Amino acid sequence: MIMPRGSGQLLLPAKPWFIGLSLLLALLADMLPLGPQPAMPRLLAVVLVFWNVHQPRRIGVGWAFLLGLLIDVHQGAVLGQHALAYSGLAFLGVSLHRRLLWFGVWEQTAQVLPLFFAAHLLQFLVRMAFGGMAPSPWLLLAPVFEALLWPMATALLLAPQRRAPDRDEHRPL
Repeated sequence: MIMPRGSGQLLLPAKPWFIGLSLLLALLADMLPLGPQPAMPRLLAVVLVFWNVHQPRRIGVGWAFLLGLLIDVHQGAVLGQHALAYSGLAFLGVSLHRRLLWFGVWEQTAQVLPLFFAAHLLQFLVRMAFGGMAPSPWLLLAPVFEALLWPMATALLLAPQRRAPDRDEHRPL
């Protein structure tokens, strides 16, 4: 089998409990009451796209829709605003996962940036369609921050899969 250029080693399969824990922690981080900060990146969106790219059979559009509904209910937003945006992100992540994994982390960052812009644009359109207030222009920075979180998310979420399958003191990793 030909290995993608961006990966230097074969990875162990991701544990389902680790995927669920990372999504739960990202959901809880997005639910923190930090006040109105328009340029705040959505950690749940980053983690969701990451798992859609790396584990598309385990995390799909249904999970994205459910997590988006939870965010909608928590924030008191238009019901379905985040659900629609996260579902679109998940669909794009799953549809691009084969192509995206051939690139290195920084090339992936450049390719997920339009996905995050599209999700924020979709949220903006839904909010404006239902008579919401126009957001601050600082909202345009949120997708950039989310894309810049991609390398850190890759390093953190792939770390458990990079361990040696059989631990041995003579094998470095």
